[in-house]
Amino acid sequence: MNIYNAVPEDLPEIEKIYETAREYMRNSGNPNQWGTTNPPVEFLINDINKEQLYVIRDNKYSPILGCFSCIEGKDPTYSYIEDGSWINDDPYVTLHRVASAGIRKGILDFILAKVSEKHPNIRIDTHEDNKTMQHILIKNGFSRRGIIYLANGKPRLAFQRINNI
Repeated sequence: MNIYNAVPEDLPEIEKIYETAREYMRNSGNPNQWGTTNPPVEFLINDINKEQLYVIRDNKYSPILGCFSCIEGKDPTYSYIEDGSWINDDPYVTLHRVASAGIRKGILDFILAKVSEKHPNIRIDTHEDNKTMQHILIKNGFSRRGIIYLANGKPRLAFQRINNI
């Protein structure tokens, strides 16, 4: 598997992947995290334009296996953390909008491993009902740090991992 920057032509396939992810969430007891429309297509276009939306493929021309946003720099929703604290205030990347096409297992494991090769300090958040994501994060050495609040005021469980490069 390889990671590539998403391009506008990938958008229809990416939207299908998010629909698959929303269906998985609904079927696994997490119907509220993304509901029926998240992430909005405007977010995806913005991420593509900023070159922070990535796709996972076996090769440049194969179907997309998963996608995610990797955002460098301070995330405003992470400035306040309740019921805990961040491990440090060093520069970090934030992973958002992680989704799998459901074709292959281990997509999040792969993303975490590859992103860690360049970025030792990773933050991520998820809905309290997203047990799958929480399990995979803990399995990959992330620790739960507290609760953050999205711009819309909804709470999310915050996780962080620091590793040596």
